Amino acid sequence: MSETGDSGRLAVTFQRLQASNRCGFIPYITAGDPAGPATIDVMEMLVEAGADVLELGVPFSDPLADGPTIQAAAWRALEQGTDVEQVLTWTREFTEGHDVPVVLFSYLNPILRYGPEDFVRAARESGAAGLLITDLPVGEDVVLEAKLGSGGLDLVRLIAPTTPEDRVGRILEAAQGFIYYISRTGVTGERGQIRQGLADEVSRLRSLTQLPIAVGFGISSPEHAKSVASVADGVVVGSALVRTLAEEGLDSAAELARGIRSAIDAAT
Repeated sequence: MSETGDSGRLAVTFQRLQASNRCGFIPYITAGDPAGPATIDVMEMLVEAGADVLELGVPFSDPLADGPTIQAAAWRALEQGTDVEQVLTWTREFTEGHDVPVVLFSYLNPILRYGPEDFVRAARESGAAGLLITDLPVGEDVVLEAKLGSGGLDLVRLIAPTTPEDRVGRILEAAQGFIYYISRTGVTGERGQIRQGLADEVSRLRSLTQLPIAVGFGISSPEHAKSVASVADGVVVGSALVRTLAEEGLDSAAELARGIRSAIDAAT
């Protein structure tokens, strides 16, 4: 693979999945947690377990969209000295040997501190395929959005159950790569069950866009993943993996990831 990112790799991945009638597995991890080079080990484990896209979280000190599990992971990573430059280095090391697309999941503050144009250029050079910024709503800062969306990375957008219909249209017009549909209100974190009404909401959204729809927030088990995979194009699992990595280690996280992959495949 070349040293520069390929715009459209997310589209190619989802096209391949659609052609084989499969739903994508999109695990999230926080870069730098567990500490040090283990981030690469975790990414490679997830690929071996069947991940189709990786979300690599840039640790931030005030992750407002995240619950206690990912907050704690971000804090541990920051205590170990993980910064944007290190995240980009790990991304580059991973993408040099793998074709699985990496989406950098970040809050706006680290990007502003790095410099938006510099960040986009460096992220593309690292081999990243996309960028997801949790706290930059469509239309909030059109100049900044243009800078972030013009560097060859797919700018993935979030839609929530509470998003008004008129804003859904604006978000879909600006979205690239895939739509990240938030399965429920509130922050990230493990939950006991999938919210009723999710299937109908995804179906309505699908009627409005040709972009793939990935569903995340609160998907905590293979059973959850199987339920979501029956209606979505991708299943995002974060907190359950992050917690398992922290509490039980790489082997247990691999077992969980394989179980989620198998459950997703059983639904399609």
